[in-house]
Amino acid sequence: MRPAEHGGHDRDREGQGGIPDGLLIGILAFLLGMTLLVWSATGLAGLFAHGAWPTAVTFSRTPVAMRHLIGEPHDLHGAWPDTPAAELSGYGLFWGLFIGQLMVLVVLTVFVMGTVARWRAGRVKRRFDKAARAAASGHRPGLNTPPPAPHPQSYAPQPPEVHEVPVPRSEPAPEPAGDPAGRDPSAADRVGAGLAGVGAIGTGAIGAGAMGAGAVGADPVGTDPVGGSWERIRVAPEEGRRAAATQAVRDAEGPAVVVTSNPLIWQDTKDARAKLGPVLLYDPGHLCDTPARLHWSPTAGCEDRPTAAARATALLAPVRPTARLDQALVETAETLLRSYLHAAAVDGRTIRHVHRWTQGNQIQDAVRTLRTSPKAAPGSAGELEAALTAHPERRDIAQELTARALSALVTVNVREACTPNRSDALALDSFVNEGGTLYVVGDSIEDPRTHPGAMPLLTALVSSVVERGRRMAERSSSGRLDPPLTFVLDDVAAVAPVPQLPELLAGGGDRGLPTLALLRSREQGRARWPHHELPA
Repeated sequence: MRPAEHGGHDRDREGQGGIPDGLLIGILAFLLGMTLLVWSATGLAGLFAHGAWPTAVTFSRTPVAMRHLIGEPHDLHGAWPDTPAAELSGYGLFWGLFIGQLMVLVVLTVFVMGTVARWRAGRVKRRFDKAARAAASGHRPGLNTPPPAPHPQSYAPQPPEVHEVPVPRSEPAPEPAGDPAGRDPSAADRVGAGLAGVGAIGTGAIGAGAMGAGAVGADPVGTDPVGGSWERIRVAPEEGRRAAATQAVRDAEGPAVVVTSNPLIWQDTKDARAKLGPVLLYDPGHLCDTPARLHWSPTAGCEDRPTAAARATALLAPVRPTARLDQALVETAETLLRSYLHAAAVDGRTIRHVHRWTQGNQIQDAVRTLRTSPKAAPGSAGELEAALTAHPERRDIAQELTARALSALVTVNVREACTPNRSDALALDSFVNEGGTLYVVGDSIEDPRTHPGAMPLLTALVSSVVERGRRMAERSSSGRLDPPLTFVLDDVAAVAPVPQLPELLAGGGDRGLPTLALLRSREQGRARWPHHELPA
């Protein structure tokens, strides 16, 4: 019978996990600091009392002296037996200097920590102020200021990419504002009307960007919720993407998932969204100025083998090679990572164990877990062993690929963000039903195949929410979510390139999963999803 069945599961995990790195480093630093303080206090006390540094008071002998002083704090000569008693001071002067040095060290530490914290806060504030000034002035440093023409083609550098191509829809095209029939325009058109000058490509009506200022005034922000039958891609500079994302988030009547690299979008919309439901923020890079951050582990739900497979695919999406010749390599990497996630989930281990396995350490623990655990999927141990023993060169490259996908776990903030608690798990599971909003904020990375950062973790979280929404839609009687779960994906190709984006754009609205994807260029989308034809 396994230890977990006798209530010893936690003790077994602690024995396997070992001492955390941070705790071990802290203990070593504390012991080294105490040793230095005892040595310097002994020498300085002798120097002040007799005018010379005591004989044989060396740093190498200090640990032995500390051990003696713990039991006999008054016997200074016994702690330093090789030093003449006449050269040592009394224990009062020694302990006074020791405590004084300790107090000075504590004060200096607090001062340095406060100075660093103020500097970091000032740097973040200056960055936000600079972005706010750039947004207010209508341009960003390093970019040419676009002409303020109301036509959608004004921001696009090339004529072929600035016009809208309508796609056949099941409903008639929306009427201009003030239509006698009283029919409200769709939310996608409303977003386009509020962003004159932003190049739009998608399935909305082509007249939204050309309706003019009168249409914007007649259709105030927040009048109508985001509709359930629009999917589109928008190509725009940063200011245009921010305005489009902010408008779409405010217009979403139901739950929403917001992906962005711009913390200002979270700052501008979080208060309004908090009135509709809970607001969750997954920010492993600490880009937003708040302590209330969501904790989520990539192993969550991986007891189910298909979930583990989908999670592995999402984690590897930012780093996987795109060439067809590397398909076998990618499949091996997915098998390894899927097996690691499944083994960690069925045995109650953390993402740290998965990270250790991806680096090639203690992999036999994963094999043993898949072979002996009654919760493991049949044949999972054999798949992992086959991937580890066949084709050594392919295995090594695949192992390196999985290690690169989780390389951000060496950072303390990212590792903490992947250590969930029960309240976070419940909040993430219920935010869709409660009409909440999930913000996923991360750095914009143009070349994640070499340095992905936290992009794989962000991609995996968004992908899991997409799958949850799809399953909820399938279980509903109408086959769609009502109210819809809106996805606002700002700079999605450089923050969280979810594998399901082509599927969402093709038919997400029919399931109640309307999607707005904001890109810097069409080429960026083709580079991230080379084997899928995004709507053009």
